[in-house]
Amino acid sequence: MRIFIAGASGVIGIRLLPLLVTAGHTVAAMTRSPGKAGRLRELGGEPVVCDVFDAGALTLAVTAFQPDVVFHQLTDLPDDAAQIAAFAARNNRIRGEGTRNLIDAAAALRARVIAQSISWEIPASSTATSEHERMVLGAPGVVIRYAELWGPGTYYESEPPAPPRIHVDDAARLTLPALDVPAGVTMVIDDRGLGGSARGTGEQP
Repeated sequence: MRIFIAGASGVIGIRLLPLLVTAGHTVAAMTRSPGKAGRLRELGGEPVVCDVFDAGALTLAVTAFQPDVVFHQLTDLPDDAAQIAAFAARNNRIRGEGTRNLIDAAAALRARVIAQSISWEIPASSTATSEHERMVLGAPGVVIRYAELWGPGTYYESEPPAPPRIHVDDAARLTLPALDVPAGVTMVIDDRGLGGSARGTGEQP
């Protein structure tokens, strides 16, 4: 399968890329940072340097690769959790304009869209995530609601946060089955603290 990952250098994308390559897929790894292209190539991806907000360039990049699936793993979050509120407008733009551009690019090839979302309650005052999910489901695509990520490269590198949560390595591994589930909403969450187990794609509570 040919798979295009937007956000391939993010905390999930950078782990998902080698898993997909190992599984035998051909993967285009998109980043907006030229300095990250070499690392993506080392992991087995075909680097694509592109800004999701440049709709024309994005469509050309996706069309040139001819993917069967487009993974949306893009976010725009700060390294410091204390700055999350200050980045809200930037991250919301990714969920709005960025999502629309990716869906439009995928639609030109009838490629399936699988997109990252969140599993905790969405504040009533914030519609960006809800609209993001609405667009993906309307594609029709798959929305993966990830629990709070912890582990290397996250805001909780050594200690897990309160549930809902999942280790970032498990999150990447449990993303692979999304390739085979029908359009809709699915969860990637670790509920072992509640007497359960790490649950992957297709297992909704």
